[in-house]
Parts: sequence; structure tokens; C-alpha cells
Amino acid sequence: MEAITKVKSDIEIAQESTMKPIVEIARKIGLEENDLELYGKYKAKLSNEALAKIKTKESGKIILVTSINPTPAGEGKSTVTVGLGDAFTQLGKKAMIAMREPSLGPTMGIKGGATGGGYAQVLPMEDINLHFTGDLHAITTANNALAALIDNHLQQGNELRIDQRRIVWKRAVDLNDRALRKVIIGLGGPLQGVPREDGFDITVASEIMAVLCLAKDIKDLKLRLSRMVVAYNDKKEPVTVGDLGVEGALTLLLKDAVKPNLVQTIEHTPALIHGGPFANIAHGCNSVIATIAASKLADYVITEGGFGADLGAEKFLHIKSRSAGIKPEAVVVVATIRALKMHGGVQKSELVKENIAALTLGFANLQKHIETIKSFGIPVVVAINKFITDTDLEVKTLLDWCKLEDVPVALTEVWEKGGEGGIELAEKLLTVIEKEQNQFHPLYELSDSIEKKVITIVQQVYGGKNVEFSSKAKKQLLEFEQFGWSNLPVCMAKTQYSLSDDPAKLGRPMDFTITVREFKPSIGAGFIVALTGDVMTMPGLPKKPAALKMDVDENGNALGLF
Repeated sequence: MEAITKVKSDIEIAQESTMKPIVEIARKIGLEENDLELYGKYKAKLSNEALAKIKTKESGKIILVTSINPTPAGEGKSTVTVGLGDAFTQLGKKAMIAMREPSLGPTMGIKGGATGGGYAQVLPMEDINLHFTGDLHAITTANNALAALIDNHLQQGNELRIDQRRIVWKRAVDLNDRALRKVIIGLGGPLQGVPREDGFDITVASEIMAVLCLAKDIKDLKLRLSRMVVAYNDKKEPVTVGDLGVEGALTLLLKDAVKPNLVQTIEHTPALIHGGPFANIAHGCNSVIATIAASKLADYVITEGGFGADLGAEKFLHIKSRSAGIKPEAVVVVATIRALKMHGGVQKSELVKENIAALTLGFANLQKHIETIKSFGIPVVVAINKFITDTDLEVKTLLDWCKLEDVPVALTEVWEKGGEGGIELAEKLLTVIEKEQNQFHPLYELSDSIEKKVITIVQQVYGGKNVEFSSKAKKQLLEFEQFGWSNLPVCMAKTQYSLSDDPAKLGRPMDFTITVREFKPSIGAGFIVALTGDVMTMPGLPKKPAALKMDVDENGNALGLF
């Protein structure tokens, strides 16, 4: 009887890998030690001087990786992103990866890390998935410093006449902690502050995270911070950070966090990991600074948008691309046969069984995302992220469907084989970029009303029929127009699991209505958030969080971290 080979965990593979000194990695992209601010031997930030030095270089081509709607079966978008970067390197191309930093909330909760998996990982994975270079802590501190300054303003006479019932700035913590969603502060008498309702967001939902990720440089960062709306006064007029006069202090707290972090893959491809807004409640893309820096240092940049194309890719194309003045040359839509079968009605426990009928039903979800990317005028390639449980007939069925739909497709095995498993995908992309015409255009104009922008996204990206706005949302639309905010892009806060706002509606639901219950102005970031469904800005932990499996040995080595 053949022996069963134990599959190594991600952390085991990572810890068995040999990293090169980060100075050596930097030299591959034309940087020297003086261009870096070292955080130990294997991590570094790009200095302000280095960022200034590369500013005038010609830009490389950007490739965006997105996926179908995620399921508990997993899609492996980050894994494909990393493996694809390694594949370009194996093909002799000067390539870099630009990805988001993980949040401790989902890391210790249920989602897992954000450094790829198997033999397509970014290292040092333990550091990146935990405290890394302290960026998220700096954002948390800046967020809470602002909250403290607001409450101190109330205590010290409230010169700006802030209505304490209309303070919209919340505190933040980089953990999933449902108990902090709604709190009462300032109890204990006159010396303890002004009593009021408050709440906590997870750090990655803080507007400061979005501001840092969309800022072009430290000057732009300061300007965006000053525009953030924190409250309304007794005349219901917006009060900003600039009105409080504290944008300088917040920028000071973020002066190092704004610099992108340089690390490496298992195969030593350079990677910039920087910023980490969620895609279901924020815009879901790594920082503009990191993406542009990577494009100046490499000929090909592989980056990602969070969750499915209905969220991360839509926001990349409508928000990040506009803000940064960039466009992707091609988009990869990652799909797994396991996830497609779930979209076709199969339960997770039954996924190991061959099921062509369910797989075929699940194609509808993939088809919608392909249509969405094509509607932006960008070439698309499907990446089938192969699992060992996929049968030959299932793989053939998906390949045949893509051929019938006239969509370039590549089987990827980067989890198992690293860059070698992504060569076919990389070659398909090179062909597509060379031969297909890129006619990138947004689906709505900034001059459109907020209402029209939301309807456009719902109908053209989600495939929905109608949008209903709550009475509160309708009132806000009028107010935002008066404040001059109507010309901003829209950032939809929606469940990642469905094209609709109901996470139970998998596949490709039709004739559904999206309900916008509330709008949230993120004027510093430069967009208006539309809240749908029951998406919350402070997640909770599952019954058995991932933290239960985590430990550390007597030598300080991480255990159980995926």
C-alpha cells in the first residue's frame, strides 16, 4: 500500500525556506543599502530619498489579480499573485509584487494570513502576518490620537461647537472585538470628559488606512488627513481634522508608516507589502505609493484587489486607478473548481466528490466577473488555481468552457510548484498584453450623481436590477450635494460572498435589489462609502478562532500560523 505523504503547512514551508539579505534583494531592482531603512536582516522600508530618486523612471506594466466571489473552499488569489510574480522572474522578466499587509483581526480569527501559500509565499511570513514593521499600529495610534483630541476639544470648551451626538469618528483596534462595536465613554463626572456614545472600528476600516493607501507622498497624506470629516457642529455643518488643527500631529505619527516595506518571496522575487484596507468595507488595495514605486523599479508589477472582482477590482479601477493615474494592462480572474462547485450548490463537505453538474452551474459566477472586467475595456485571463482533489474531467470541463467563451485560460499550480506552476499563466498574460488592445475606461463619470454611481455599480458590476435607498440615505444624498461631495467616487460596503447584498445568494443571482442603508463620507480618502446589507466595520471572532492553534516554541519560533 502506497504511503500517504503529509502535506506541509504554510508555516513549515516558510520556515524551511532560505531568505537572502534584503540588501541583496534590493540590488536586483537597482537599489543600494543607503536607499533602505532596515528592519532587521530581511525587511526594509524604502527611504523618502529612494522614492524621490525613482520618481522620474519609466513605469512598468501593472497586472491586477482578482477572483470570483470567495467561498469557504478558498480561491488562493494571494497565492496566485505571488506565484505569478515568481513565474515572471523565471521567464527572465524584471518583476515585482505589490500586496496588502494582513490585519491581526482576521489572522487570529478565521480568514488566515495574506502572504500566499504553499511554495508561493512572501517571507518572512510570521513577521508579515503579525506586527511586521508596525504600520498598522501606527495607523491605530493616529486614529486614536485623533479620537482623544476630539474629546479633549469637547472638554476644553468646544470652540468649534461640535454636536457630541454627531461625532462620526470612532476609535480603532487591529483585532476582531465585537464587544467594542458600541461603547459609552466619559463616565465618572466632569473631570473624566463629556459622556457620549462611541464605538470602535477595526483598524483596516479606519479612514486613516484608506488615506495612507491613496496618498501619493507625505505632503498629499497631510492634505488628505486635514480633509477628514470627524463630526458635525450645532448647525449640522461638517467639522474636519483641519478645523481641529491636528493634521500635522497625525502626519508625524505616520511618517514611517507611509514608506513601503520591501520583502521577498520564497524564490527571492522582490515584493512591496504596504497598507491593508478591507475590500468589503473599504477600497481593498495596497498603497498607491507601493504600486507606483514597484512600477518604477520593475517592468512588470503583479498586484491584487481584495475579494472578488465585484469589490476589489471594481474599487481598484474606479478609485485607486483614478487617484494614482494608473491602469492595469491586464486582469487575472482566479477561480477554483472547488469554489465554482460551491457556487453551483455543493456543500463544503461534498467538494471532494466529482460533480460536473454543479461545476457547470457555478460557471455563471465566473462568467459575470469576466463580463465585468471586459466592460472596463481591459484584457482578461482566467487562472484555474488547481487543487489536488480536482478531477481530470472537472479540469477539462472548465478549460473547454473558457475556450467556448473565447477567454484565455491557464492552469496554475503555484501552491505546489511555486513559480514553475505559473509559467503558463505568465506566458498567456504576455501574449494578451502584446496582442489585445487595452481600452480602459471607468463605468461612471465623477460628474455623475452619487445615486447614479451606485446604480451603475449595482447594475453593471453586480448584475442587480434596482437600488433602494433608506430614508436616512436619501437625506444624506441631499446633504452631501450641499457640501460639494457629489463629485467623489463611491466605495461600496457589501458582503464579499455574493454579487448581491445577501451572502446566502451564491452563483449569479438575478433581478435582485440592493439596499443602501447609509452613506459615510470619507473625504480625506476621497470617496463616499455606501453601506449595504449587514456589513460591519468591526468583525467578531468565530466559535473556534485561528488563535487557538497558535503558539511559540522555546526558541521564539511561531507555531500553528497557517
